[in-house]
Amino acid sequence: MESVKDRFLRYVKIDTQSEHHVDKIPSTDKQFVLCRLLRDELLALGAADVQLSPHGYVTATIPANTNKSAPVIGLLSHVDTSDAVSGANVKPLLTPNYAGGDIDMGNGYVLSPTDSPALLTHIGEEIICTDGTTLLGADDKAGVAEIMTFAEHMLSPHAPEHGKIRIGFTPDEEVGRGVDLFDVPAFGADFGYTVDGGAMGEINYECFNAASAEIRIQGRSTHTGSAKGRMINASLLAMELHDLLPRFENPACTEEYEGFFHLERLDSHVDNAYLYYLLRDHDAEKFAQKKALIEKACAYMNEKYGAGTVSLELADSYYNMKTKVPEFIVEAAKRAMETVGITPFCAPIRGGTDGSRLSYMGLPCPNLCTGGHNFHGRYEFISTQAMEKVVQILEALIPSFVK
Repeated sequence: MESVKDRFLRYVKIDTQSEHHVDKIPSTDKQFVLCRLLRDELLALGAADVQLSPHGYVTATIPANTNKSAPVIGLLSHVDTSDAVSGANVKPLLTPNYAGGDIDMGNGYVLSPTDSPALLTHIGEEIICTDGTTLLGADDKAGVAEIMTFAEHMLSPHAPEHGKIRIGFTPDEEVGRGVDLFDVPAFGADFGYTVDGGAMGEINYECFNAASAEIRIQGRSTHTGSAKGRMINASLLAMELHDLLPRFENPACTEEYEGFFHLERLDSHVDNAYLYYLLRDHDAEKFAQKKALIEKACAYMNEKYGAGTVSLELADSYYNMKTKVPEFIVEAAKRAMETVGITPFCAPIRGGTDGSRLSYMGLPCPNLCTGGHNFHGRYEFISTQAMEKVVQILEALIPSFVK
């Protein structure tokens, strides 16, 4: 059997970055490279019903090996990686038996417990990071490798007693479209788990309510020598509009259940400006207030500078899955972690996963840890032992539903 480490090291070398504002799924054709590989590996392992859809969804079945009653359980993760840092030509750096202190990644980058204190929870383990020129891709190729390793174990003659298991790999999670075309009825699971979380022991069943706001400002450019009373500087209007939003409600000033307005992109000139915001809040009422406030700010600017100066496209992205996830699914995950010596903890996601969307589509789907840290950046890392432990959690979790 192939180890979870070896799978992971193979998968991260495949560039699968997704791309925002692309009107197709998957947003990048290169995601198909990993999708095809996973399809072929599942077929080689002996999985049933293996399919790769035209939109990059890989699904498969691990048939039940018992006649006892058991629900159909889904395990899902996403193949794409964030576009925050390059995911091309990933060069994993392995530090066996980490003894503490700094890890020289090369290329002028240092992974240090000063900035990443979670490193010190992995003393004695093998740390996997990169050479600093790319992200690692543990989000979510660690989840992919963990599920694939689990699948191989469950398809072996020595697998513990289990019911029918459905496997799903999705594209485009990082751009918020991972399950837009996912066929929940055809998937056929009673409930599921996304394996897409962070630190060891983490379980997520609460996430943000989320929306995006695209704002366009139409200015008027004239020669500076004759600009008085005529020029409308869209860059200055963008600054004015942003100042209408609460200054300290941004990601750098918030934590835990606190929501925010995040200016993710600003493209500004005298003649026109474009602002792209992420609006987030765990509380539904506060989420509605944030949307109302950005609408009010845009309306104020139009009243001040003339109708049509500012246009707003506001769209909901996903919602807090807390009310959609039955408690027994979360409790089962806690018990499975305790069984393999892990202390579970529940934490709200300051973001969202495919699980939040799937929960509203009829597939309750809390999120389990992968064991990784510092996702979406150059200092991303994970330990080999953490990935092995997640596989053990899944092996304790799924058979526990057999009655």
